Amino acid sequence: MLAVTLILSGFVKAVDPLGTQYKITDYLQAVHLGAYVPDFLTLGVSVLLSAFEFMIGLCLLFAIQRRLTSTIALLMMLVMTPLTLWLAIANPVHDCGCFGDAVVLTNWQSFWKNVVLLAAAVMVSRWPLMMVRFISKSNQWIVVNYSTIFILLVSGLALYDLPYFDFRPYHIGADLKKGWQRVLEGEDLPYADFFMQRMEDGEDITEQVLTQKGYVFLLVAPYLEQADDSQLDLINQVYEYAEDNQYPFYCLTASGERAIGRWHDQTGAEYPFCQSDDVVLKTIIRSNPGLLLLKDGVIIRKWSHNRLPDEYQLSEPLEQLEIGKMSENSMSRRTLYIFLWYILPLMMLTLADRLWAWSNWVRRRKYLRNIKLIKRKNNEKENRSRQLEDESEPARGSGVGQGTE
Repeated sequence: MLAVTLILSGFVKAVDPLGTQYKITDYLQAVHLGAYVPDFLTLGVSVLLSAFEFMIGLCLLFAIQRRLTSTIALLMMLVMTPLTLWLAIANPVHDCGCFGDAVVLTNWQSFWKNVVLLAAAVMVSRWPLMMVRFISKSNQWIVVNYSTIFILLVSGLALYDLPYFDFRPYHIGADLKKGWQRVLEGEDLPYADFFMQRMEDGEDITEQVLTQKGYVFLLVAPYLEQADDSQLDLINQVYEYAEDNQYPFYCLTASGERAIGRWHDQTGAEYPFCQSDDVVLKTIIRSNPGLLLLKDGVIIRKWSHNRLPDEYQLSEPLEQLEIGKMSENSMSRRTLYIFLWYILPLMMLTLADRLWAWSNWVRRRKYLRNIKLIKRKNNEKENRSRQLEDESEPARGSGVGQGTE
């Protein structure tokens, strides 16, 4: 239970390192240290923390370095349990982010979860050698190295592109129009904080955009001051393509007029800008900037600034292109890829290792049985020879006596 929890917690953090970074920043701001820690440091801590948590859980599962791993797990829970108790009492952030956006727990739920895990960590550290090894010591380095590369690669791909799994409300396939209508009817949904206010005249065009028939491009840049400007030409090409085909194109940002003016001067942007909430924009897409494609109010595509579509992909109207259709890279397919590229190789390695260990055990048992059999035969020969000697000794003694007589 402890191992699986740590593995899942580390994996969902690694899948979305920017989300973990945002949560770490929330913690720092809660203790008034946010202004003193640079973003690159919080991002590095995010990646290393997720990898560390994942690897501790994996080492527990495979019983690798059992004494050391169990001690580290105990120390981790001794730190996290009081921390979540403080969160539950003071409530500086609304959730601890233990499982990212995959499973959102209240602060009190996180505390009681950690109490259970602390008890498990105490038991594991008390009797570490009772953990069953699934793989022999000679092959444990393969599991450790392969898993380390895997979890760091997951974080790296998420930073370069987008999170491999999207657990947020604004995932591909999310119907923003329906969600917005349900919010207007009084339901409490995450879409309640989403709005689009045009910078030109301050008009709220949220409903107009979400109920728009056909396609809409949304360029999302929470902070234009920090936005990556390496793909400005592609952004302008997408805007020109949208304009040529009469697709609405808006840029959503939380930056003020000065930052927008500076961005306009640097990029020559001619697309309209809309004001929105920065937290919502960072939730919509983990890229600054990032691009969304909506069709009838439904998110059908997402691109990071490193994967923007080019002129070759936008050669025809969207109605005739694969891009204009819902992405087929579903959650089940992505899970299958993880199984094929990570879980299945580990399972095969474990099976091969156990078969090898079993064959060694059979050979050793056969060898020991043969040794015992040889010893038994030798003992029987010795006993038989001794018996023959014992039987022959009285006869020899009797012959000597008669001759003397």
